[in-house]
Amino acid sequence: MKFSHSLAALAGLVSAQLGLALPQATPSSSATPTPSPSGSFATTNGVQFVIDGETGYFPGSNSYWIGFLTNNDDVDLVFSHMKESGLRILRVWGFNDVNEEPAVGTVWYQKHSNGESTINTGEDGLQRMDYVVDSAERHGIKLIINFVNYWNDYGGMNAYVQAYGGSDNKDFYASDEMQAAYQAYIKAVISRYSDSPAVFAWELANEPRCQGCDPSVLHEWITATSEYIKSLDAEHMTCIGDEGFGMEIGSDGSYPYTYAEGGNFTMHLSIPTIDFGTFHLYPSSWGTTNDWGNQWVTSHGAACKAAGKPCLFEEYGVTADHCAIEKPWQSTALNTTAVSGDLYWQYGDQLSSGPSPDDGNTFYYGTDEFQCLVTDHVAAIGSRASVLRRK
Repeated sequence: MKFSHSLAALAGLVSAQLGLALPQATPSSSATPTPSPSGSFATTNGVQFVIDGETGYFPGSNSYWIGFLTNNDDVDLVFSHMKESGLRILRVWGFNDVNEEPAVGTVWYQKHSNGESTINTGEDGLQRMDYVVDSAERHGIKLIINFVNYWNDYGGMNAYVQAYGGSDNKDFYASDEMQAAYQAYIKAVISRYSDSPAVFAWELANEPRCQGCDPSVLHEWITATSEYIKSLDAEHMTCIGDEGFGMEIGSDGSYPYTYAEGGNFTMHLSIPTIDFGTFHLYPSSWGTTNDWGNQWVTSHGAACKAAGKPCLFEEYGVTADHCAIEKPWQSTALNTTAVSGDLYWQYGDQLSSGPSPDDGNTFYYGTDEFQCLVTDHVAAIGSRASVLRRK
């Protein structure tokens, strides 16, 4: 999802009790979570996901902001409400890139400046993600941890381009210096959580695009990066985080099916080090209708079935009429072979500082929208599972 929330805007979520000096980039040994002995790593079984020994369809959500919170109680509150509601997976931003150090007490993970990158492992750096992973373990929630943003929010690829030189985000994929810094960050994050059963999957990027590029550009980058991730951690799953652009199966010739953004969904699915497909859905941004979204879901399910891998309906959202528009998409996904889970964009809750960020697509725990798209959806998933068990 493309959105615009600056670090300064998010600083209102920072706890007043954190009057910390910005830390040096030195390793932290005190905050790395201890894995739960009862947990197990998520995996796949054919075109389905397996979580803690359970094979089936799993609901979840997205929260780009949870790793930037500084109040531990707020993090625990979110995971407690998710567990209570039956949500099983949360996709989070595992990146927060800056070119200049922000105000004291504001969370940031990595600084890129003058051709150098510094990873912040301090109390307002990756130790905040440490607590997210720890809390997820304790509440039985699985995390998709993403390493960089295509969009400029929270730094993204543009933060690398600004520090290492280049004209636009497309230069990120071809730059040896940028890729070395990116891979160093991947290694730093994976080394902290490679033993954690809370990790559902490592994700290359949020919505990677390469407008006007031959699909081989993204394909080669996805192959190289996913192979590198697997060399560090062969046990956890790896996915792309793409929107699902570029495919012939079910195509009506509309923009999302084209290769204009440099993606080729079916070709990327063939990469051995990519464990499952991801796709997003935002008709209002793509010039398509809401009803068209059901076709988009079934097309991706067909592609994943042909590849023998699960699909995750990883992002979808609207700014109004959430239940009326998104409910049919959920029902279509639940009844499409090889689509094995969905994560709506995005989760909202009442934190100690007030409501969590609302980017326009957010709906909140305890609302009518939550009842319709979470409580009722979880019940429908349970009913479907019961029917399948009886067959």
